Amino acid sequence: MNYLLLACSLLLVQAPLFGQKPRARDIGIPFHGITGKFNAITDVKGVEVGYSTLVSGQGKNVRGKGPVRTGVTAILPRGRNNNPVFANWYSLNGNGEMTGTTWITESGFLETPIMITNTNSVGTVRDAVLKWFVKTGWYKEDFWYTYPVVAETYDGFLNDIYGFHVKESHAYEALDNAKSGSVQEGNVGGGTGMMCLGFKGGTGTSSRVVKIKDSTYTVGVLVQSNFGSKRNFTIAGVPIGQELRDTLNYEFKAPPSYRQEGDGSIIVVVATDAPLLPHQLKRIAARVPIGVGIVGGRGENGSGDIFIAFSTANPSAFQRENFTKVDELPNDFINPLFEATVQATEEAIINAMVAAETTEGINGNKAYALPHGLVIDLLKKYNRIK
Repeated sequence: MNYLLLACSLLLVQAPLFGQKPRARDIGIPFHGITGKFNAITDVKGVEVGYSTLVSGQGKNVRGKGPVRTGVTAILPRGRNNNPVFANWYSLNGNGEMTGTTWITESGFLETPIMITNTNSVGTVRDAVLKWFVKTGWYKEDFWYTYPVVAETYDGFLNDIYGFHVKESHAYEALDNAKSGSVQEGNVGGGTGMMCLGFKGGTGTSSRVVKIKDSTYTVGVLVQSNFGSKRNFTIAGVPIGQELRDTLNYEFKAPPSYRQEGDGSIIVVVATDAPLLPHQLKRIAARVPIGVGIVGGRGENGSGDIFIAFSTANPSAFQRENFTKVDELPNDFINPLFEATVQATEEAIINAMVAAETTEGINGNKAYALPHGLVIDLLKKYNRIK
């Protein structure tokens, strides 16, 4: 590997002001579509995102002690306002978990925050959400039941995943820290220990604004990205993975495992303020795989590719005792939202990779950050940018 070339190429890329991590557009990667103010899921009014990030230790994996590279992500559809939203979900490949989805299919509503963590911490986070409901008085009724939505991707190649380091307090932290506005990306929250398409992965987000007749709507996406083979990795139609096949490969120093190329997972959360009903949100979630496929995802056997979509429109839709009326976007007008979902998914994945930092985890296993300068050089080589 030519470290001098890599270092020089990185110096050619300027990070944004105020010390924030660069995003894909900041380094010159081109995308289609108009973004919202923050180019994030929080461009959908009311949506809040919070994290708890756990990083400690280095060297040999000592179960229960570390190294630790993991965390929790919380997405609150209406912030701390307990008002269920229309929702639905879709699975491209089911080698993963997202709890609570059976009732979402049955009822058409998402009644809880959406949490994302590592594979072995789903139960802990689910139980913590229930306790957080009690602690905060989320439900005002004396008698209630609920099914928290908790999704996962596997970080066991960088993180002491069988050390069970995610605790209830970390789920509380993610929920309590949730806010609107700009969203951190890369090695944060549940995305801390994730890898993607041959490089370091993690948490990413993006948004699109579309006009349908006389109304303007926003689609926001957040991903926890941990999927795909390097050989399939593509940006703007350029075979980045093929071009960089011998550059900055994963380093696994632990004994061999059953891991195959392409194993991993991706969780995608899609939010919109367009007035969509549950069956239409199923259609939105089913378009997420197109965005995943554009960057190189193939829904491999060892990947959990699970997606959920919700709408913050129709704030009076959820009723227990009263009849109600709701607005619905005609199906003939839905295509711009499909396209926005695909575009925002694609960009959110690349944002996660651009923001992610090289990480060494258990036993010296290492995932390298995407080399910004080399990517830009390749985009120029293929005439995608000047």
